[in-house]
Amino acid sequence: MIDVDTERFRLKRFVEKLDAMGEVTTIEEPIELTNLAAEIEANEKAVLFKSVGPEKLELVANVNGSRRRLAAALDVEEDKVIDEFQRRLDTPQPIVDVSQGDAPVQKIVLKGNDADLTKLPFYIQHHFDGSAYLSSGIDYSVDPETGTTNVGCRRLSLRNSKTAGTNVTAASDLKRIYQGCVKRGEKLPISFAVGSHPIDYMAAGMRIPADEVSLVSTLRGEPLPLVKCLTNDIRVPADAEMVIEGYFDERGYVEPDGPYGEYVGFYGPMHMDPVFHVTAITMRDDMLHQSLLHGSGPEIHRAESVQLLTIRVEAQIFKILRTMGVIVIDVYVPPGSAEGQNVRISIKQMRPGQSRNIIAAIFAGIFGAKHVFVTDEDVNIRDQHAFEWAFVSRFQADRDLVLFEGMMGMPMDPSLDGKGIIGAKAGFDLTLPLQSRGKLTMRVAKASRLEGSARYQTVTQALEENTLMFFSEIVDALGSRDGREIAVQLDELRSDGKLMRNADGQYLLGQADKGMTGLHGPQHDDPNANT
Repeated sequence: MIDVDTERFRLKRFVEKLDAMGEVTTIEEPIELTNLAAEIEANEKAVLFKSVGPEKLELVANVNGSRRRLAAALDVEEDKVIDEFQRRLDTPQPIVDVSQGDAPVQKIVLKGNDADLTKLPFYIQHHFDGSAYLSSGIDYSVDPETGTTNVGCRRLSLRNSKTAGTNVTAASDLKRIYQGCVKRGEKLPISFAVGSHPIDYMAAGMRIPADEVSLVSTLRGEPLPLVKCLTNDIRVPADAEMVIEGYFDERGYVEPDGPYGEYVGFYGPMHMDPVFHVTAITMRDDMLHQSLLHGSGPEIHRAESVQLLTIRVEAQIFKILRTMGVIVIDVYVPPGSAEGQNVRISIKQMRPGQSRNIIAAIFAGIFGAKHVFVTDEDVNIRDQHAFEWAFVSRFQADRDLVLFEGMMGMPMDPSLDGKGIIGAKAGFDLTLPLQSRGKLTMRVAKASRLEGSARYQTVTQALEENTLMFFSEIVDALGSRDGREIAVQLDELRSDGKLMRNADGQYLLGQADKGMTGLHGPQHDDPNANT
């Protein structure tokens, strides 16, 4: 029997860790449910409410809302998140069954009339939402045809004490499984874990052909304790804060759900969906409720689903490019790009056309990507200023824009304007052409770093030995800490008719008219020439 620690991946313990990092704002005063959303949206930290609603519940929100918090969940520094994520994916972990009497999440059991959804902190999260919502559910269900467990993330909208709406409209394994049940006239048992560690959310958002509950243990990096639910045969994490057990009824898509503030910061429309029926609610005896910051257009870069997805997509892109033999410097999915629609990639370019191959490969492998930007290795793609500089200095629309039409995209992209999921995507080649790399005008201007050790006594000696030198190189070679006297020495050579310069502005010795600088080799256009 493998011993498991049911506190290590508990949400409440992780919030305590964040608090010690200065990542939590604690609100001790009672707060009404109608004020929760505005308070959460206004706070960039995770927010711990100590007394929510008339039930005086303890609730935390925005736990997954920054890269720093997710790095803490993986126990690494921010710059090591992708490496650690991939390392864990490559190291599968087992699951461990816990008896119902030993599972912390089943310390309190509510059935029958006591299993009352109206006692849970459903609340209005966006102004035009269709009902009060619970946004933090991780759903667990079993495919009747394969016996494998499906794990995803679903909201619930309050209908009454026993039923809730949800969203099973977008293409997903859960939609496929449920539609199969409807065809057979069967209910689909499903349970929602509420109050989960960030790693569980990372796993729930992945789409890998496997028994997806194993992804939770694999990403945790340790065996996962599972316990069978009391009213269905689904196994759920024994260390969750709360589990809502129940089923989708067999009637199919019969009740409207929404509108709801969706992932791009706009509202998703009302649509027909299944009805969820609660059969039991189990929880820890000191449970911590949870809510996710979702939608919220002006703060979309803080949305928890966005932060979670960027890690998954960046890791996937690294894997795609390394398989292609690309020397990848960095991959960055800006959180403001609403779940991975903008992708930035910096590479060490090895051959012409490589950027276009990369762009095509990302669109083929990451269906949610909408714009792909490829830069050279000297660009810090995580710095907005550096990225904008690369964009304006290296991109020509008629040469470097790669357009793809009729491609599948994100179903709730508002720019599609109701036209389904087929739209256009664009790649932007922000790399310098390989054939132009040697030109002075293609070199990046930076401050000189002079060593200051004198190797020559005169400018003439330096130019006799080195043939071609830039001004700063002459200054450095003579050990000057000033530079003005070097300009005077060059002018003396000019007066003697011995100074020349090439097209890149380097100095050399040669024969010229006295008092004039001679020009050596192919020259730039003369600005005084007639055109």
